Amino acid sequence: MTTHSNARPTPGTAALPDTAADRRAVDTPLPDGRPPRATARTWAGLSVLALALLLISVDATVLDLAVPAISGDLAPTTPQLLWIIDVYSFVLAGLLITMGTLGDRIGRRKLLLIGAVGFALASALAAWSISPEMLIAARVLQGVAGATLMPATLGLIRSMFADPRQRTVAIAVWGAMAGSGAAVGPLLGGWLLEHYWWGSVFLVNLPVMALLVVLAPVLVSESRDPNPGRFDLLSAGLSMLALIPIVYAVKEIAAHGVSSVALVAAVVGVLAGAVFLRRQRRLTAPLIDLDLFALPPFRAAVLTNLLSVFALAGVLFFGSQYLQLVLGLAPLQAGLLLIPGTIGSMAGSLGAAWLVRRWRPVSVLVASLLVAAAGALLFWLLRADPSASVLPFVLGFLLIGLGAGVALTVSADMIISSAPAERAGNAAAISETALEGGVALGVAILGSVVMAAFRHGLDLTTVPSAHVDAARESLGGAVETARHLPGAAAATLVDSAHAAFVTGIHLAATGTTAILLLAAVIVHRAAGARHDR
Repeated sequence: MTTHSNARPTPGTAALPDTAADRRAVDTPLPDGRPPRATARTWAGLSVLALALLLISVDATVLDLAVPAISGDLAPTTPQLLWIIDVYSFVLAGLLITMGTLGDRIGRRKLLLIGAVGFALASALAAWSISPEMLIAARVLQGVAGATLMPATLGLIRSMFADPRQRTVAIAVWGAMAGSGAAVGPLLGGWLLEHYWWGSVFLVNLPVMALLVVLAPVLVSESRDPNPGRFDLLSAGLSMLALIPIVYAVKEIAAHGVSSVALVAAVVGVLAGAVFLRRQRRLTAPLIDLDLFALPPFRAAVLTNLLSVFALAGVLFFGSQYLQLVLGLAPLQAGLLLIPGTIGSMAGSLGAAWLVRRWRPVSVLVASLLVAAAGALLFWLLRADPSASVLPFVLGFLLIGLGAGVALTVSADMIISSAPAERAGNAAAISETALEGGVALGVAILGSVVMAAFRHGLDLTTVPSAHVDAARESLGGAVETARHLPGAAAATLVDSAHAAFVTGIHLAATGTTAILLLAAVIVHRAAGARHDR
């Protein structure tokens, strides 16, 4: 196993702006020693980056509403439909580390522009797909392009904003855009599908990407690692071979339970990950700088990233089912009840900059995790009665969204600030990978807890044997099965399904609360007072 001859760059080396004027603006401290303040051009550049990130976040959720129309038009098989939905996130998660490091080497703005063009072309292919295979291929290309955009935007923010306070505000805007995409996606998708064909949910990407390609060269300065070393293709392959099977296994277990295919995928991913980490320790120019994890603030922030999204993803997984299938609300009503939590997440992201100016970032981080834990604990008040109040759910989701919004923004700022400027893309990629991992683990672990309790508590004594499997598949399956049963039998099945599902929510809420409290303790002990501004 060979090593590269290029020495690692010295921590703290400045990223390379693309012109002498930009270099003086970014790297030259003010006469009193303070870092230079961002200009109006810099803030305008941030708005372009934030718009691109908003679109990437929207694209992760907008497709859900288009599934019925796609099914009717392209007639995909069930496996094909699942790949259409999931392959984007598989590829995105698998390539984040590779693309973040590639941006450090070739230039983050250059990678951003390449990704924008690629994302626009892939979106056009997806919109005009004439077969399921073509749409799957287009979604793969979208994942590749999306993986270039996400770490590039956060890495560029690190080089654009030298002043720590301004950088915190910039990352707060970045975090708010990422969080608001989850809310904008369904609303935008619903409006487009009401007026146009399903391909319109992809075509909305084109004007935004065109704007990015035109404005980014004018408003955003190039930055890169001045001493990047060789790009290790084997490490890139190993990172994909580790992440993609693990993400696939987690999603498969969440949807269908433990299977031989999921276990094989998980084993392959873990083994590839072990080989990948061992190789990184031997290389002088690694794909991931493992030395970053020696920094307590960096470790604490990555953990917070993962667990905050873990809680949010789990709530969204069972929240919509509870509102619609237990309380009997219409989809629009359920969607409206999710809005306060989304607004809380955005408010938390934007308010984080104000909070860290008054208290230590670590203290804010711990407090935000405690707020999210309190929100998770409120789900113990949820009841299986369709006439039950929605207030515990709305308030609980609001607190989780608020806490997670603050935590994600502060942790992203800590990750980027802890890493040397020349490794900003790599650090951003680690942050984004933690986010993707948190989503996958939240759905898989909390979803599995809910479904295990659901299946254990389900009363199937009145269900004909031919319908047992359908009733056990999900809460929706049980409700649908009950429609074909006599009145008393249907009531028995529905009542037991509601009660069992809510019991699962209570167990998941307990686990989430415990995990968030443990994270608060770990963050407090790991980071302590070392990340004072």
